[in-house]
Amino acid sequence: MPQGKPAGVRCIQLDEQDACKIFGRPERPAVCGSLQPSEMMCGETREQAMRWLGWMERETAP
Repeated sequence: MPQGKPAGVRCIQLDEQDACKIFGRPERPAVCGSLQPSEMMCGETREQAMRWLGWMERETAP
């Protein structure tokens, strides 16, 4: 997304399985590569991970 991804908007680079379509490619945003998976970030379920990502977006919103 040329102007960045607004909080709460699904990334256009995710496929139907929520996998990144540009993983490992040079055009992948640096912020994506800086997110290192951790138990705190991922939780035990997809729902927990999505809640954490939502929290992170809210906390870092301008």
